[in-house]
Amino acid sequence: MTAIPDPATRTRFAIFRGPRVRKFMRHRLAMIGLLTIIFLTLACFLGPYLLPYDELHIDLRARFSPPLTGSHILGTDPLGRDIAARLFSAGQISLTVGFTAMVLSTLIGTVIGVVAGYFGGWSRIGLMRIVDAFLSFPSIFLMLTLAAFLKPSPTMITLIIAVTSWMEVARIVEAEVRGQSSRDFTAAARMVGAPHWWIMGREILPNVIGPIIVAATLTVARAILLEAYISFLGYGIQPPLPSWGNMLNNAQQYLDSAPWLAIVPGVAITLAVTSFNFIGDGLRDALDARSVQ
Repeated sequence: MTAIPDPATRTRFAIFRGPRVRKFMRHRLAMIGLLTIIFLTLACFLGPYLLPYDELHIDLRARFSPPLTGSHILGTDPLGRDIAARLFSAGQISLTVGFTAMVLSTLIGTVIGVVAGYFGGWSRIGLMRIVDAFLSFPSIFLMLTLAAFLKPSPTMITLIIAVTSWMEVARIVEAEVRGQSSRDFTAAARMVGAPHWWIMGREILPNVIGPIIVAATLTVARAILLEAYISFLGYGIQPPLPSWGNMLNNAQQYLDSAPWLAIVPGVAITLAVTSFNFIGDGLRDALDARSVQ
């Protein structure tokens, strides 16, 4: 006797087949978001090699140069450092923190959600109460508390964001897995003696990958915003290492005299967060099992 997934299961497993890709590509905001993220990523990781200055180069004679002044396309800061170079360098940190925190938090949330949803009973109750305990604390205060007692660095900020961002993923995965655990293909796998890890990893997990991908996309946006927020408050990435958040922090006192100091990183944060949210909306529509047959 062999466990054979039902047709609906096989269809949901093929999440990247033609109809879903076409539906995603027809989502205009999602495509705009995807192109924007590609542009931001290329600009941040390739842009520094195209500029005549690095992010730490100081030219006191060029202090507060407005955008499009000579070779400073986005102007300079109070120390004469090139804003474009610092923006691109900061983008490398912010995007890396966002993606890495997303991977870690999604991994933690998925493991906890799958175990809780599959085994149920006291395992589910215990794990979900841990989730509730984390959710009972405002995440930003929990994150600031951890950042205040730990040495700030990109790696530490990434871990702090991941530790405080996995709960929503766990709840989504737990609900999806609980529904999949009662399906016929799961019962058939149990009847033939398949081990629990096989059922969870090979039978159930592929069928809940859609919601996980959507949640992961939105988590990137949240992680970028959280990194900018705690860096803005002075608990995140520390100068002279730039991040979009501490660039905004340093620009506060110059809003009237040099507004571009705040506008440039503010626009970058807005574009990145909004674009990932648009991509998440497009993926949610494209991966909806009811919308593509």
